[in-house]
Amino acid sequence: MINYEEVLLNLVKPLCSNDVTVKLMDSIKEDELLLFVYANNDDIGRLIGKKGIVASAIRNMMQIATRQENKKLIIKFETI
Repeated sequence: MINYEEVLLNLVKPLCSNDVTVKLMDSIKEDELLLFVYANNDDIGRLIGKKGIVASAIRNMMQIATRQENKKLIIKFETI
């Protein structure tokens, strides 16, 4: 099984100038993965990007990994 927290952390860490953490949370549905990215306010702006382009790219890259396990991935960005 893929460690989704580690993969996502490796994707977002180079984009952030401060500390960033990723947490895998339980979801109501079994076929769903819920990941939260916690970062500084300035870094969240970088991670989301203009019109959400960077966040969309991160989600698309992570969804490729979840296709093997037939799971839906939800990524939420939150400030610390």
